[in-house]
Amino acid sequence: MEFINQNILLVSLVAVSGLSLLWPMVMRPSGNSVGPAEATQLINREDAVILDVRESTEYAAGHLPEAKNIPGSALAGRIGELGKFKDKPIIVCCASGMRSNKACGDLKKQGFEKLYNLSGGVDAWVGAGYPIKKGAKSK
Repeated sequence: MEFINQNILLVSLVAVSGLSLLWPMVMRPSGNSVGPAEATQLINREDAVILDVRESTEYAAGHLPEAKNIPGSALAGRIGELGKFKDKPIIVCCASGMRSNKACGDLKKQGFEKLYNLSGGVDAWVGAGYPIKKGAKSK
């Protein structure tokens, strides 16, 4: 106990480092994570559906081509709109991948199985040089 009292800064540093190492394990994605290239392959080869869970203003500012917009806050009430896609792969995206991760978990609870979280979200898509569309029309 005397060692801890005399080296509180060192002990704190070790505790914070340990928690930092465990954080990625705690925040593991609910669905399979895919990058922009893998998402493109799913879209082209398996006719994957793209679900954008950002708010409508974010969606209108720029979204993946052919993406369907259902904000995460409205997902529970609008889940019926996705029923016809239950057997298709669904790529869920948001700005950075956090909201889409939560949406993947919610969809999984509703019986959807072919779920993919776009790792890094729309930001990663744009960063990889892939096209986006602007406007509010949700397909």
